Amino acid sequence: MKLWEKGFSTDKKIDLFTVGNDRELDLVLAKYDVIGNIAHAKMLHSIGLLTSKELELLEIELASILKDIENNNFSIEDTFEDVHSKVEFLLTENLGDTGKKIHTARSRNDQVLVDVHLYLKDALDEINDEVDELFDLLISLADKYKSVLMPGYTHFQIAMPSSFGLWFSAYAETLIDDIYFLKAAYKVADQNPLGSAAGYGSSFPIDRDFTTKALNFETLKFNSVAAQMGRGKLEKSIAFAISSVASTLSKMSMDICLYMSQNFNFISFPDELTTGSSIMPHKKNPDVFELIRGKCNKLQALPYEFTLITNNLPSGYHRDLQLLKEGLIPSFSTLKACLEMLTYSLKNIQVKEDILEDEKYLYLFSVEEVNNLVQEGIPFRDAYKIVGKNIQEGSFKPNRKVKHTHKGSISNLCLDEIVKKKNLVK
Repeated sequence: MKLWEKGFSTDKKIDLFTVGNDRELDLVLAKYDVIGNIAHAKMLHSIGLLTSKELELLEIELASILKDIENNNFSIEDTFEDVHSKVEFLLTENLGDTGKKIHTARSRNDQVLVDVHLYLKDALDEINDEVDELFDLLISLADKYKSVLMPGYTHFQIAMPSSFGLWFSAYAETLIDDIYFLKAAYKVADQNPLGSAAGYGSSFPIDRDFTTKALNFETLKFNSVAAQMGRGKLEKSIAFAISSVASTLSKMSMDICLYMSQNFNFISFPDELTTGSSIMPHKKNPDVFELIRGKCNKLQALPYEFTLITNNLPSGYHRDLQLLKEGLIPSFSTLKACLEMLTYSLKNIQVKEDILEDEKYLYLFSVEEVNNLVQEGIPFRDAYKIVGKNIQEGSFKPNRKVKHTHKGSISNLCLDEIVKKKNLVK
């Protein structure tokens, strides 16, 4: 069944190619299609296009379909093009002409839009919850290990003293930037496109404010053409937010892979969180973090993929837009899994506490020595040369005590301020 059927059949090859994997992806949207149908039916009743009895029957039937979806008893067979045609078929099969009225004053275009908008709001909320949990854990670890020093690197060269408190809280604060993107994407999604029909509105006196309130949208996408042009722009907004979170997880996973290696040996994890080698019995491989790194690097390509699909399309609907779902919907499950696994693993991290005792980190304190000389009254450039000469001659013997007091430094992590900043994000 197709919503646009006019008494003839489409070539089966054309059918297969144009539908693609929409049926599978639409199962994720099915719940939201029913919710949109309920709101639309109530609106049609409010303007006199459905009787009270017809609305009652539609609500009962839609509630039954929703229950089947929630119990995983809903499917979209090959005879249906998408979730919209399946739901309308069920309504018509059980309610006759009343079921046929559900599509009044609506196009499949705005039906898809409202489904996607509603789905994305929920999906973004779930990602935000996972990011919140990871943020709280990182702040907790930063506080727990705030006094444990570790080497800082630039150009992969030993640079200056850092600390695990500084490292953990760096990623916590970076997540706040990601949350800004997530919140911005949510604002884009929180606009009701229903009523834009095929992109040019409807001659029916529909009440778009009614469905905006019924579907819990913050506002309308007022212009019907703008509502349709939002498809593609919405997905790109989401993709940039997903990419931002993914970049943070990927970078931290790379750090972890390095720090777990024998050459660094800064951290470890229980054996059950690592994998082994088929021929090397000593191996503890960081497969989880390598996969997080790889999956998140793939997610960072999403904005570019969506840009290439949409950037030369004129206004109005085009079937190219269907392809956005193929990258969009799976990206949420991938990102959520990566967030869950990183959080789960970090709860079991084991930190080495005497790293800087190793002599190879001797020169890590060269800047500290320069600064000490400056505070004794020696000009900076002269102090720099003195310490450089001592290093060259092999007479460099630094004071290994480190105390940085400015905001955001080793001895002043500003954890409370970082938490406050995060809590202010709306």
